[in-house]
Amino acid sequence: MTDVVPPPFRLNYQPTLVGAFPGAIGLIACGGITEHHLEAYRRLGYPVLHLCDIDLGKAEHRRSEYCPAAATTTDYRAVLADPRITIVDVATHPDVRPAIVADALRAGKHVLSQKPFVEDLAIGSQLVALAQECGRHLAVNQNARWAPHFAYARNAVRQGLLGHVNSIRFHLHWDHTWTRGTSFEAIHHLLLYDFAIHWFDLMIALTPDRPWRSVYARVASTKEQNMRPPLLAQVMIEFDDAQASLCLNGDSQYLPLNETYVSGHLGSFHSTGPDYSEQNVTVATAEGQFLIPLVGGWFPDGFGGAMTELANSILEDREPEHSARQNLKSLALCFAAMQSADEKRVVSAS
Repeated sequence: MTDVVPPPFRLNYQPTLVGAFPGAIGLIACGGITEHHLEAYRRLGYPVLHLCDIDLGKAEHRRSEYCPAAATTTDYRAVLADPRITIVDVATHPDVRPAIVADALRAGKHVLSQKPFVEDLAIGSQLVALAQECGRHLAVNQNARWAPHFAYARNAVRQGLLGHVNSIRFHLHWDHTWTRGTSFEAIHHLLLYDFAIHWFDLMIALTPDRPWRSVYARVASTKEQNMRPPLLAQVMIEFDDAQASLCLNGDSQYLPLNETYVSGHLGSFHSTGPDYSEQNVTVATAEGQFLIPLVGGWFPDGFGGAMTELANSILEDREPEHSARQNLKSLALCFAAMQSADEKRVVSAS
């Protein structure tokens, strides 16, 4: 192990805006997660000029915290009617989101949709088609892609540093019981759908243009948990020439662990730490084994990365990496895992 990282390992993992930010942002819904959205935008200097929430107090609170020049409203249509707004960040729950996204696209706005994108792939496909019809960009806030350790891993794969990826392993042990008594507790497959969609999306991002063949998933409740959704999950995914796995324990009260291992025929990537932001990254190839120093964390840098990539796609007139069209692949894998867990069988790709 050496502290001197050679040039091939010095990968760019921090997204940079390629020009002036295209217009301004309007945020629809001001729930808990949006503090990370707005903190990221504030750090990057991205203008947020309109906030909406059905509870006006929440919108006004976010305004006082992050963007004092922003207007506030309880009617999302006021955001869509604001000519200053070019990008709408839709952070509502998924059941009400499709109609808002559709209205935003028809109003000529680019859209960053909160994850999970939709509850039905057919509705997602309709929104993708609508975005194309309106000539607008529709992206999904899969912000894990721009967490520093995941961004580095994606670029290592993209630039061929690891060679052909043949194995991906994710192991997560943390306390997810904070969702007890909240609206999240009512979500079917809380872990696989609302939480693990980030890791299903990463599996797709780390295996570009390589379709998965089958998935097998199981969920279980711990003996001690006192909430409805199962807090244990395991997923195995098969490709023609590779495999991936995801192990989740959301009832781990002590010594949390968040670990990623990506193995290729030219090298391997390993990242480990107690949570999403505190990660130690090691890369090994024939050239040696190196500890990679990274700056930042998933919160809020991942949120800034998702917005930056959408802005760059607008400036460069191209599809964003996290486009809704691409995200349907991640959702298809997620839904197959949910089906497998419900039916207790292997589910093959359609």
